[in-house]
Amino acid sequence: MVHQNGFKVIRDPLWNNIQIDSQALPVLDSEPMQRLRYIKQLGHAFLVYPAANHTRFEHAVGTYHLARRALSLLNERGELDRIEAEEIALVRLAGLVHDIGHYPFSHALEEAGLPSHESLAREHFNQPSLRTALEKTGFANVAERLFALIAGSSPSPLQGLISGSLDLDKLEYLTRDARMCGVPYGAVDVDRLLHALAVVQTPDGRTAVGIREKGISALESLLFARYQMYRNVYWHHAVRSATVMFKRTVREAIAGEQLTIDAVAHSTDEELMEHLRTIENNAIALRLRRRQLYKRVVDIAGEEVPDRAGDWVAESPDLVERVENQLAAELNLQPGELLLDFPAKAKLIEVDMLLLKKDGSVEPLGAQDGVAQMGIQRVADELHARARRLRVFAASPCHVDPRSILRLVERTKNEVESDLISDLLLPDRS
Repeated sequence: MVHQNGFKVIRDPLWNNIQIDSQALPVLDSEPMQRLRYIKQLGHAFLVYPAANHTRFEHAVGTYHLARRALSLLNERGELDRIEAEEIALVRLAGLVHDIGHYPFSHALEEAGLPSHESLAREHFNQPSLRTALEKTGFANVAERLFALIAGSSPSPLQGLISGSLDLDKLEYLTRDARMCGVPYGAVDVDRLLHALAVVQTPDGRTAVGIREKGISALESLLFARYQMYRNVYWHHAVRSATVMFKRTVREAIAGEQLTIDAVAHSTDEELMEHLRTIENNAIALRLRRRQLYKRVVDIAGEEVPDRAGDWVAESPDLVERVENQLAAELNLQPGELLLDFPAKAKLIEVDMLLLKKDGSVEPLGAQDGVAQMGIQRVADELHARARRLRVFAASPCHVDPRSILRLVERTKNEVESDLISDLLLPDRS
């Protein structure tokens, strides 16, 4: 870092020079923020894309930078004149701390049933060094107000910059992840989108963040870039294999009282993996270390799975583990040697935002008239379905009829729980 006119400057390969103001510096230097240096942004994606070793820290600094740029552009147009300076400063800080509660290895452990990283942010805000840094701002209830912005529940008119369809987090991580993975899929016209942001009045009289009509094409590109990144990077079969293996070994360690959720929440990537490797007979942790990943024995396109089918796979990790154990037993495998995966992202591609039209009128982008005739939401829903894959991974070769797995996920949660009692999930197994 280099001092320059009261700021510190961080050199970044994506955004070049990032200025950190004096208000943000103590926050950046706090222990919870420094912990993010040791948490990979993309979890186990580095096992497929070797250069994907960038961290949550870099992403947080980049999001802070985009918050400064967006607010500067809005201010130049006079769109922040009626918004208190304190609210504007809080949005900058929220961009910096929005991932403060993240577990090791990205979102995997939230899938495993642990509390959301947003909910853990409040606990990290109480850590002494960060609490002191936030108190130095002089803002009232600063931690609670930042938490509300991160959780998407703030009354701030600038909430949409931190949590929403076009929040700055998405612009940053798509751009950075694509660069570090060396793939062309995440290309986003960040400059166009930042210039298209607007502060608008909602039909019910509220003030909120929206997008100008000239930014629609760039928004469409953002939606497609996100789809491509999920399909080709985040949900790549080898990444998902490592992810479900990691989820399983952490869940087993917690169930066996060899780990606590609190310890996991405060660990770094390597601290957690080192602990897992010290657990006796932890074959999965050793396989992850050696990149001996489970192989696909079933791989079904998301479009082939009926709507709403398989929701319990993404939403009920305890039930999934019981199903996996029973499937393994039916196939003469050991518990944990067969894993089921059907990832879901409820807000993978959403367009819930306000459109500022050329004539000055404002309408929801998802409305049934106006620009919505382009079918943005319909396309978004179809892309979500296409990005998903229903997979079964196994530690050793085995035969599983894909039709049996499809029939399994088509059952409701209650039906599956009932089937577990019958001790037969693959009745037509050959």
